[in-house]
Amino acid sequence: MQPQWDDLRIFLAVAREESLSAAGRRLSVDPATVGRRVSRLEEAFATPLFVKSPSGYALTDAGQRLMTHAMRVEQSLEMAAEDLSGDPGGLSGQIRIGAPDGAANYLLPQVCHKIAQDNPDLEIQIVALPRVFNLTKREADMVVAVSPPTAGRLMVQKITDYKLHLAAARWYLRRAPDLKSLEDLKNHQIIGYIPDMIFDKELDYLSLIGIETPTIASNSVAVQVNCVRMGAGVGIVHDFSIPFQRGIRKVLTDEFSLTRGFYLVRHEDDKRLERLNRFSEALCQGIRDEVTRLEAET
Repeated sequence: MQPQWDDLRIFLAVAREESLSAAGRRLSVDPATVGRRVSRLEEAFATPLFVKSPSGYALTDAGQRLMTHAMRVEQSLEMAAEDLSGDPGGLSGQIRIGAPDGAANYLLPQVCHKIAQDNPDLEIQIVALPRVFNLTKREADMVVAVSPPTAGRLMVQKITDYKLHLAAARWYLRRAPDLKSLEDLKNHQIIGYIPDMIFDKELDYLSLIGIETPTIASNSVAVQVNCVRMGAGVGIVHDFSIPFQRGIRKVLTDEFSLTRGFYLVRHEDDKRLERLNRFSEALCQGIRDEVTRLEAET
């Protein structure tokens, strides 16, 4: 029996979600039906495609091989839909972007708003999570990353550099101990990442100035910036976030400055999807323009 696309679609959902119930929610299909479809595929190929355990469904070697072929079928159907779509000039459908919450909070809203205005049939989803995304599992169509990945079948494009500085609320600085050098930081409360939740070495800022444990810590950039704005201490913040925060100013700029980069990461199999190529181009240009504009205001 030849596998049908509907069965392969369900197989891909289970492979990506690693559970029948999550795959069912993703496809709006009853989990029992999902399980039957998976069993039907396994019978058709006469081999197990998943290892079932209390923690979920993991692909077997045969399942990994089938996933490669199933993703190619998925891509071919997407290309056909794109080729036959009505208006070749506009973007439509759904595109999901994964991003660290600094970019997601302070750059992507205005960038995506402009793209959406230019493409009224397009639905853009922004997933803001402080972690690495899995593009093979289609957690997102593309990802804004803070360092280029070195493994996997991925396309990586440098978007732009951005700057970070130490910053504090003006009213905090008026009542706090003197802050004239990096050595003076020992007399201040420090705001930063939770050390064991730093998901990328490029985010380990505080270790560069000899601070191992911040006074107030969060895995979220937005939370850290809000703590700085409320006068809870000194933190390392993105320059592009400062225009959104009343009363924050950079400090010790002659002694400390960081430059980091944003990268756009996509799955290699998507390189022939013109729709995603055009969206990627608009997204990268929008991020570059927005970083330049916001950093000029600081």
